[in-house]
Amino acid sequence: MSRTNQSSVSEFLLLGLSRQPQQQQLLFVLFLSMYLATVLGNVLILLAISTDSRLHTPMYFFLSNLSFVDVSFSSAAVLKMLDNYIVGSQTISFSGCLTQLYFLIVFAYMDNFLLAVMAYDRFVAVCHPLHYTTKMTPQLCVLFVAGSWIIANLHALLHTLLMARLSFCADNMIPHFFCDVIPLLKLSCSDTHLNDMMILVVAGLVMMAPFICILVSYILVAGAVLRVPSTKGKWKAFSTCGSHLAVVSLYYGTIIAVYFNPSSTHSSETDTSATLLYTVVTPMLNPFIYSLRNKDLKGALRTLIGRKRFPT
Repeated sequence: MSRTNQSSVSEFLLLGLSRQPQQQQLLFVLFLSMYLATVLGNVLILLAISTDSRLHTPMYFFLSNLSFVDVSFSSAAVLKMLDNYIVGSQTISFSGCLTQLYFLIVFAYMDNFLLAVMAYDRFVAVCHPLHYTTKMTPQLCVLFVAGSWIIANLHALLHTLLMARLSFCADNMIPHFFCDVIPLLKLSCSDTHLNDMMILVVAGLVMMAPFICILVSYILVAGAVLRVPSTKGKWKAFSTCGSHLAVVSLYYGTIIAVYFNPSSTHSSETDTSATLLYTVVTPMLNPFIYSLRNKDLKGALRTLIGRKRFPT
């Protein structure tokens, strides 16, 4: 019976953010503009870091990985919606939906892990500056990133396989602009208690452990900064930490609101608005918040742009 019901739904309909034609046109232009800004900002960061040897340090290594993940995350979430608008269709195949879900989970976890690793990197730089190069070795940095990719892919595979075992009956309309876990669980006519439990327990542990690491790192950083005698130095450090913590709060706040409540308590409008923040808005803002306030990176960007405009 499960396989019969599941095979009866060969595709889903992504309803998007609005069903009004005029609003859809406005949303298309808005999403396209935000996506292009995300790609442009993060690609510039990647090029600047890769071409400037002064930026070949652990902090910029993690930042380049974050930029790559942000572009990939936004692409996985937005491109299908833009394609559907151009083609004039709202459909996505069952296999395509699961594939999109898999990559969205991978990149969401990678964002989570990289934010934690970057916070740890700042902790070591501020609290143990004399031992920074011996602690943050290239081998350890690669190990952090490689381990993050492995854990992210394993958890994405787990949630995707759990979703693939469910049955989907008559209703195939997803009130969202991409295939997400909660809307799909609400469409299923199977028992979703195992899926809900895995989201709350396994995903909760994987998401909250890096979040706690970020909090502990910045509490220790704050304690070290308070001992700095210079007021200017304190303000500069707290300003940088405040920007990072603002994005962390936005990212984790929306994820917790959407995923760590029982699926029966969710409304599609609230979930869509919340996921819009961490899939589209946050990747677009990250280059500005993390990078463009950095003098070294600004100099590398000016050099890169000048080289493109006036090639030797």
